[in-house]
Amino acid sequence: MKKIKISIKTINDVKEFVNTVGKVNYEVDLISGRYAIDAKSIMGIFSLDLSKDLELNIHSDDCQPLLDELSKFIVE
Repeated sequence: MKKIKISIKTINDVKEFVNTVGKVNYEVDLISGRYAIDAKSIMGIFSLDLSKDLELNIHSDDCQPLLDELSKFIVE
């Protein structure tokens, strides 16, 4: 499993993010405080506080292509 910090600020960012993670066949979760949601759920993402950075948990060891596509959301 890989954990990274991401930032999603706008409605268009949410749409792009969900479309990108929706392409993979493994589980991807977003963590915000004590809440964990399926990162492929657009409604779930809108239930989170998007003003703060989120933790992305990718349940795969072969996730570099996904990380490359999500590079604009990754917080260093």
